[in-house]
Amino acid sequence: MNILIFGPNGSGKGTQGAIVQKKYGSAHVESGAIFRKNISGGTELGKKAKAYIDRGDLVPDDITIPMILDRLKEDDCKNGWLLDGFPRNLVQAETLHKALTDAGIKIDFVVEISLDRKTAADRIMGRRLCVNDNNHPNHIYIEAIKPVEKDGKMVCRVCGGELKFRADDQDAAAINKRHDIYYDTVSGTMAAVNYFKNVKGPKVITVDGSPAINKVSETLMSQLD
Repeated sequence: MNILIFGPNGSGKGTQGAIVQKKYGSAHVESGAIFRKNISGGTELGKKAKAYIDRGDLVPDDITIPMILDRLKEDDCKNGWLLDGFPRNLVQAETLHKALTDAGIKIDFVVEISLDRKTAADRIMGRRLCVNDNNHPNHIYIEAIKPVEKDGKMVCRVCGGELKFRADDQDAAAINKRHDIYYDTVSGTMAAVNYFKNVKGPKVITVDGSPAINKVSETLMSQLD
C-alpha cells in the first residue's frame, strides 16, 4: 500500500503516520531524511542539493523528485511506503504525480489529516515535554492530557517531573509562516491536496484531526482497510 500523507503542523500527522506504518509494515519515507542521506552519502543528487542548501536556496524539484523516486525503488518500499513531507505545493504535486506515473509507481491512498488553523497553532504552542520522558504526553490546551499543578507550577501529569518546551513551538511567527504555506489553497499544500482530489487513481481520505489520537486512528484505519 502506497500512501501520501498530508496535515498541518499540529494536526498529529506524524503520530497517525507512525500508526499506519506500524500496522501495514510500510516504509516511512520522509523528505528531510532523503536529503540528509544523499548529502552524507555524497551522491550526485546529494552534491547538487548541497550546493543549493549551502547558498540558502530551495532545492529545485528536478533534484528533489529523482531523489524521492530512487528512495521509493529501494527494497524496503516493495511492500508499500508512506511519503511524508512532500509535496508541499501544487506544482510539486503535479510534477511528482507525473513522475510516479511515468515510473509505473502507483499511489493507492492520499490521507489528509484535517484541522483548523487556530487549533493546529494551539496544539503546537501547548505542547510540554517531560524532562524524565518525552513520551509522557502533556498539553496545556487538551484537558485529557493537561499537566497537573504542584507547588504553584505545572508538572508532568504522568510522573510529576519538570516540564519544558521547545523554543520553536513558542515562535508564533514561525508557526504562522509554516501554516501560511500549508493552508494556501491556490498554490500551497492545500492546493496539492485538492489536486489529488481531482485526478484519477488514488483514493483521497480526509480525516478530522480534532478528536483524540485513538479516535482519529480508528476512523483512518476503517477507511484504509
